[in-house]
Amino acid sequence: MEGNIAVGLDIGTTKIVAMIGRKNEYGKVDILGIGKSKSLGVHRGVVNNITQTIQSIQLAIQEAEMASEFKIEDVTVGIAGQHIRSLQHSDYITRPNSELVIDEDDIDRLINQVHKLVMLPGEEIIHVLPQEYKVDGQAEIKEPIGMYGGRLEANFHVVVGQVSSIRNIGRCVKSAGLNLEGITLEPLASSNAVLSQEEKEAGVALIDIGGGTTDLAIFRDGIIRHTAVIPFGGNVITEDIKEGCSIIEKQAELLKIKFGSAWPGENKENEIVSIPGLRGREPKEITLKNLSKIIHARVVEIIEQVYVEIKNYGHEEQKKKLIAGIVLTGGGSQLKHLKQLVEYITGMDTRIGYPNEHLAGDSDDEVTSPLYATAVGLVMDGLKRQERKKVEAAYVEAVKEQETNDDDNEEIIEPPKPVRRSFLDKLTDRVKDFLDNAE
Repeated sequence: MEGNIAVGLDIGTTKIVAMIGRKNEYGKVDILGIGKSKSLGVHRGVVNNITQTIQSIQLAIQEAEMASEFKIEDVTVGIAGQHIRSLQHSDYITRPNSELVIDEDDIDRLINQVHKLVMLPGEEIIHVLPQEYKVDGQAEIKEPIGMYGGRLEANFHVVVGQVSSIRNIGRCVKSAGLNLEGITLEPLASSNAVLSQEEKEAGVALIDIGGGTTDLAIFRDGIIRHTAVIPFGGNVITEDIKEGCSIIEKQAELLKIKFGSAWPGENKENEIVSIPGLRGREPKEITLKNLSKIIHARVVEIIEQVYVEIKNYGHEEQKKKLIAGIVLTGGGSQLKHLKQLVEYITGMDTRIGYPNEHLAGDSDDEVTSPLYATAVGLVMDGLKRQERKKVEAAYVEAVKEQETNDDDNEEIIEPPKPVRRSFLDKLTDRVKDFLDNAE
């Protein structure tokens, strides 16, 4: 595959999306092709049928290959699901020599220490995100590198997930004949696609309403502060309509998309939809008022759970205020009047997030739908990862070149150091190793 092309694979509960993109000369992302298939083996973000998931992945990939005329080999995959949880943790190291300034290695040592936290059986740390540092008791330091100090401590946002679930996703990708290039936390991917840097600085909560789960990511001062996965999404709304109106799932889904509203006051008593009966039975008549009452009840429950998480983060404190409010994305965000309902429940400013922040200007309307926020974010993540690899390769080259030039007593030029690898890169390597050795 040519360089500069990345593929995002969003393995969701309702759909699997494969998206191919590349950077154009303006640094924006051009989407070259998209493939999607119905997701059959995933429940609430977790794979529960490997064979079906592999087939769904292959279908989506084939469709994307046909649309873009590129052969897909490497993919960046998102992980979410009900097993993801997060916690806050503080840790410190004492430096052996306080005469030297703090460097990358000190920070790595501190982060690796957090990795030794004892988790529940089967759980593993997926992400360790430093919030702010303290050097010798001086607080609120954003970047300690280059400072003097003996004791370096930090608050961390630690994201924890089930190892088996992540390995299962790796297994599906590998069995579908693909190479797992990277793993990313889905709420992080969506937020990269949908939020602007200003919003992340000001303080914002991203709510990504998917089919099986609702993901939350909170940013403030440009740093991710809180993540949560709520095990409900658009599918439970469909399920409620199906039960409440005694109709089949397909009809319930269509009703929700076409006529559904999160605000019951909108519909008049006499607005009625007629639904064809099964196998020659009488058609069913459903009032839109009833439909929106059913939807409203469930949506309120989902939003209230999300709001509990926002409160857990502590958004009422002055220093933790979310000035940019809430951004809704994901397929579930397209429900009529949802924005008004969220504003009503939380009292926070709300907008719908479209993933067009980083896309090329002439992108297809389909691509810029909130449905594809995660997939766009994964493509962006894949492109970033490739750029990092280039920098690393250039660094290795430069070091080699220096070693050969050393004999000539030439002046030594320090090559630019590669960016520190994130935990997700390390996790990707571990999952790959595990899969290679497990066969």
